[in-house]
Amino acid sequence: MEETTLIGLLKKSAGKFPSHRSVSVSGKFDLTHSKLQQLVDQAASILISNGVRPGDVIALTFPNTIEFVIMFLAVIRARATAAPLNAAYTQEEFEFYLSDSESRILLTSQEGNEAAQSAASKLKISHITSTFSHQEEKLTLSIQPDSSNCVLPESLPVNSPLDVALFLHTSGTTSRPKGVPLTQQNLAASVQNIKSVYQLTESDSTVLVLPLFHVHGLLAGLLSSLGAGAAVTLPAGGRFSASTFWSDMVKYNATWYTAVPTIHQIILERHLSNPEPFYPKLRFIRSCSASLAPTILARLEEAFGAPVLEAYAMTEASHLMCSNPLPENGGHKSGSVGKPVGQEMAILDENGVQQAEYASGEVCIRGLNVTKGYKNNPEANKSAYKFGWFHTGDVGYMDSEGYLHLVGRIKELINRGGEKISPIEVDAVLLSHPDVAQAVAFGVPDDKYGEEINCAIIPRDGSTIDEAEMLRFCKKNLATFKVPKKVFITDDVPKTASGKIQRRLVAEHFLSQISAAKVPKFGA
Repeated sequence: MEETTLIGLLKKSAGKFPSHRSVSVSGKFDLTHSKLQQLVDQAASILISNGVRPGDVIALTFPNTIEFVIMFLAVIRARATAAPLNAAYTQEEFEFYLSDSESRILLTSQEGNEAAQSAASKLKISHITSTFSHQEEKLTLSIQPDSSNCVLPESLPVNSPLDVALFLHTSGTTSRPKGVPLTQQNLAASVQNIKSVYQLTESDSTVLVLPLFHVHGLLAGLLSSLGAGAAVTLPAGGRFSASTFWSDMVKYNATWYTAVPTIHQIILERHLSNPEPFYPKLRFIRSCSASLAPTILARLEEAFGAPVLEAYAMTEASHLMCSNPLPENGGHKSGSVGKPVGQEMAILDENGVQQAEYASGEVCIRGLNVTKGYKNNPEANKSAYKFGWFHTGDVGYMDSEGYLHLVGRIKELINRGGEKISPIEVDAVLLSHPDVAQAVAFGVPDDKYGEEINCAIIPRDGSTIDEAEMLRFCKKNLATFKVPKKVFITDDVPKTASGKIQRRLVAEHFLSQISAAKVPKFGA
């Protein structure tokens, strides 16, 4: 049973490595695996004593703090469902997510979250706070155990593989966000897959740079480490800081880290402008959640002397689907997201026919880590589950060695007069220019071709690159029909809360600038 539930896996690793460090808050305190389990069980017993029942949805909105880690696991331990939410949401957004998830309780830090609390109050959802005292190694909740209904930690219920443990929403790139229920078994399978491909052991250590309300940081960073008996460090400020990242990595003997390309680029820029006196020896660096341009991968490897392993993941698969292997297990290919990990994968055409090597089609998966379906969304389920496979919405092809190469999202491919153009390919060329720090290509409506290519670039510090130079560079390195019609030079592009760049949002942002610029001034 313990192999098929997340809680079982964590208890097993804590039993094997009770005195090993599990979670540290940088510069403040460390917790061992056994102490973390004890705190989780105690918090779970308080929740149950106060009426939390199996299947209840409990929303959590915290920075990356120890309170979040303990309470997230306590909710799951109590056989309830954890629904982590971005603390930066507006009240209106909180109302949607709390309502859509059917949350019964809102959990926050003692400082609280005004927008979340206002939304919870409007929806008549209870609010509970939690505070951790590291001097006493004690977690205090704003509710106390009901003495008439007190549940002792040792008599907590047994977790089932079918318990819905985690409820997340997709990013909502083309429609309103879809609710994704993930079971104990889904999470256990994903943790096992991540541990396996990266060979995580009790000797590993990482610094968490991604928000834990997102599946990437939660599964790949936190839960897989805990499931391996390894250690994680939370930045002192509760979020990623480029100025403290390497000192934390050195202090806590980090052996790897995982991040989105945006953060890799920030880390690289800081290295180039303000190098550290010393860098740790890393086993690997992992990149996921968006395409990593080959030039950025090469720069990271050169700067930090570690293999950069690009991976492919999505919420519906409890994160990991594909990864490039560690060097001892095979080559890692720049421009590829690697081989399938722990699940079946097929490239299918629109009729469900499996495609030959190098032939593009939709990437489809099935396995124990894949959600059984979106919540209350029969229309989305009908289109996502066809021919016995879950359809990712991504277009890609397999090469002769079984490595997956992504071409783009089905809805993000740019159709310029019948020519299907991968924005990922254009990104890679833009990022190969030595003066470009970040770049994103996107489609915009066009009267003549239906769609045209535009792009936005963020120049490197000190660069004076302009649109004309970028267009000359593109014409030299891209087929004529792939050359962007317009280049926006900017110092920022819109991103999701998890640091992911969504082309639709970027397109809307820059198109609105054009529209505003076209409005005549002074009534002229």
